[in-house]
Amino acid sequence: MNRISGTTLVMLLLILIQSAKSQPFAEIQFVKMDHNFGKIKEEAGPADVNFNFTNTGKIPLIIQGVEASCGCTTPEYSREPVLPGKTGFIKVSYNPEQRPGAFSKSITVTANIPKTVRVLTIAGEVIPKALNLNDLFPIDFGKIRLSSDELSFVRIKDHEIKRDTIRIYNPGTSSASVTFKNIPPHLTIKTIPEILLPKSKGIFVITFDASKKPEYGFAYNRIFMAFNGEENYTDPLKVSATIEEDFSKLSTADLENAPKIEYNTKVFDFKEIAEGKTAEFTFLVMNKGKKDLLIRSVTTSCGCTTGKPSSNTIVPGGSAELKVTFDSHQKVGMQNKIITVISNDPSHSTTLLRIIGTVKSN
Repeated sequence: MNRISGTTLVMLLLILIQSAKSQPFAEIQFVKMDHNFGKIKEEAGPADVNFNFTNTGKIPLIIQGVEASCGCTTPEYSREPVLPGKTGFIKVSYNPEQRPGAFSKSITVTANIPKTVRVLTIAGEVIPKALNLNDLFPIDFGKIRLSSDELSFVRIKDHEIKRDTIRIYNPGTSSASVTFKNIPPHLTIKTIPEILLPKSKGIFVITFDASKKPEYGFAYNRIFMAFNGEENYTDPLKVSATIEEDFSKLSTADLENAPKIEYNTKVFDFKEIAEGKTAEFTFLVMNKGKKDLLIRSVTTSCGCTTGKPSSNTIVPGGSAELKVTFDSHQKVGMQNKIITVISNDPSHSTTLLRIIGTVKSN
C-alpha cells in the first residue's frame, strides 16, 4: 500500500486552500446596515426604509432569505440574481399599529456570500394616537358603550370580597338607565350614576363575595342587562374568578399533618381515535398525607370531556378513581383537554390533568 509522506500531505492541503481562495464568489456591501426612523405616529401607518447594496464580488449575488425578528416587520428584496458591480435592495416596513413606545428590530439576510449572514437593524419610537370615545369604549351595547364586556377577578380566596369596575359611556341623545338580570348571590353590580345622561360617562361597580359561592374552582357568570326597562338577552356581561381555599392561617403542625394528593399519572394519551368515538381513562387519586383528602371540585375545559371521582373523600393512605371520558364528536385533529381538580391539599390545591391525542376524520 502506498503511503503519503507528511510533507506531501501538507503540500496537498496548501494547494486545496489556495484553490479555495482563488474561487470567485459574490459579496454584499450595504450603503448602511441600520436605520433609525426617529419618532413616527401610530396613525400614519407602516414606515419604510430601503437598505441598498452592491455586489462587490465576481459572480451573481443571490439573496436566499430575509427574516425579520417580529411579525410587525415586513421585508421585501431583490429576487433576481444581482450581477457583479450591480445594485439591489432590501425594503423593510415597520407597522406601528398598537405598538406605542420605543422599538428595535433585526432583519437577518442570507445569501451566497462567504459570510452567509448579515444582520440589519431598524429602530425608532412610536407616538401613540389620540384615543377617541370609540377606542376608550370599544364594546357597543346599543344604548351604552363599555370599556370591556368581561371582568375577571382571577384568583380569590374562599372568604374574600373583591371589587372592580367597568367604565361605561352613553353615546346617545337621551338618558339611559341600566338594570341587571339573573345576578347570582355572590355578585352585586351598581351603576354610578344610576341615570347616565347623554354623552356622559359612568362605571359599573362589580363586587364578588366568595363566601357566598359554595363551590370551589372556576366560577363564570353571564349577566344580562335591561336598558330603560328594555331587556337585552343577546349581549351578556361576563364575570369570572377562580375560588381557592385559604391556607394562610395553617400552622407548621397543620401543614405537616395535612392531606397530600398524588396521582398515578397526570397525562392520558389516547394516541389516535376515529371521530365520533370516545376515549376513557381512569386516573388514580391517592392521599399520601395524614388527614382526609377532600376533592372540592372536578371541572373540564370542554363540554366534550367529563370527569367524576368515585369518592370525594379519601382517607390517609387511601385512593379513589377519577374516571374521565372524552367524546370526539366534531373534534377532528390534535386534542389537548384539561381536567382541573381542586382539593384541600395546601401544597397542591389545584391540579391540572391532561387528555391528549389525535382524532381522525371518518
